[in-house]
Amino acid sequence: MAEERGLDLRLIKGSGPEGRIVRADVENYQGNASPVVAPTPQTLPTPAAPSSADTKIAEIAAAAAGGTAATGAGERVALSRMRQIIAKRMVESKTQVPHFYLDIGVEMDAALALRQQINESLKSAGVKISVNDMIVRAVALALKKFPAMNSSFVGDAIQRNAQVHVGSAVTVPDGLVTVTIKNTDTKSLRQISQEMGGLAQRARDNKLAPGDAGGQTFTISNLGMYGVDSFIAIINQPDAGILAVAVAKPTPVVRDGQIVIRSMMNIRLSGDHRAIDGAIGAEFINEIKSLLEAPWGLVL
Repeated sequence: MAEERGLDLRLIKGSGPEGRIVRADVENYQGNASPVVAPTPQTLPTPAAPSSADTKIAEIAAAAAGGTAATGAGERVALSRMRQIIAKRMVESKTQVPHFYLDIGVEMDAALALRQQINESLKSAGVKISVNDMIVRAVALALKKFPAMNSSFVGDAIQRNAQVHVGSAVTVPDGLVTVTIKNTDTKSLRQISQEMGGLAQRARDNKLAPGDAGGQTFTISNLGMYGVDSFIAIINQPDAGILAVAVAKPTPVVRDGQIVIRSMMNIRLSGDHRAIDGAIGAEFINEIKSLLEAPWGLVL
């Protein structure tokens, strides 16, 4: 503004914080216009001492840039090889893949009741079906019905995968590992439970065998056991999507015009918009919901 009006900023008295010149100072300046001349070092005003606010801003900027703030550096923890890989892959996915998100509530009362019945019948065999096992089975059947979701974007084409391999994120010391049940749609709840239990234990013991991890065509990230109400998962490339599963908990809902309590669970799909569109994702996530709310389809 000063340059447009031919004003010399050195002649204008600032009324802003720390004597800064603000818009109103330029607009209200009554002196004679004079050509704008670049100040020489001799005419520059002595910089004011930084305020506490300026110092704090500098500290935050230094920390964001990887520097050490004046308040102390704290502890610097070197990245493990696993954490380096996770960081690299997550940055690549979030920056390269155009994510879209769909979420839906699932009424889990029928699934929880069926799970209890199944576990009672399998108690003598030492088999215990988990809620996650039922979700894995539901996802596998939904992928079989909607093959577009069982795909990968490969640059100049979309790769439709012939088999359904459902991966599950397992927490291990210092990171996550995606263990995979191959040909998941062909396996029963009992088989999924036994295989998943073995995979998870080997992951925690750092004894995964070749083929146990990776190779998935779709991934599930379940944080329900931590009491998480909802969250957004980052796509595990090259999958076309990932399902974030939250906790199932008693929730007031409206049924037939009445407020009742149901065990509700939030699931959220993160989809790769290069490979799939919102309509396909909506049909897919609704199929998972239908399978879990009418769970006998998981065992027949």
